[in-house]
Amino acid sequence: MSDPSAKSEAPSPVEIVEAMLFASDTPLEPERIREVLGLPDAASARALVDELRARYETASRGLAISDAGGGFRMVTRAEVAPWLVRLARVRTRARLSRPALETLAIIGYRHQVSRPEIDAIRGVNSDGVIDNLLEKRLIRVAGRKDAPGRPFVYETTKEFLVAFGLRDLGDLPRVDGELVVPEVVSAESANAEAQTEQDPGAGGSHLPAGG
Repeated sequence: MSDPSAKSEAPSPVEIVEAMLFASDTPLEPERIREVLGLPDAASARALVDELRARYETASRGLAISDAGGGFRMVTRAEVAPWLVRLARVRTRARLSRPALETLAIIGYRHQVSRPEIDAIRGVNSDGVIDNLLEKRLIRVAGRKDAPGRPFVYETTKEFLVAFGLRDLGDLPRVDGELVVPEVVSAESANAEAQTEQDPGAGGSHLPAGG
């Protein structure tokens, strides 16, 4: 039985490079590896990365070493991508509140809908929910409604389709009937929204403000 108090062996240069790649959030350049390990030249750093790359390929791991931006990155193998997509879907759905799911359903089934129409269908103010969905890039501004005040209209995004495992909006579950706005939004309320509603910016729209 080994002595738990005994000192572990010092990590090898390849193991240190592996740890550096894991910890780095940007491509790790050969010169940086050389500097940290005190190697004679960048070619020695590349040799260590090549050795690590070969180990990963031989062991058939879920990770790989990739060339990127003049350096190296630790990445997931393309073969495990389907399971990572499932993980992303689970995480996205878990972070969405019931009001957010309601709002997404309204936008998804009606395709393009304005904020006053969403409020009328839900019966409550949806400002915070819509802003949150814009930040998550699950919806975006599709344009402005041809109505008094020209309020923004919203549509779902590719990120929405990926998060819920849909090829397109035609894959949404079939529902009986149609989502109908329970009351007509008055010109006065539409004008009020136009004065207060701000363009969410590049993250939520591909249109300039006031377009």
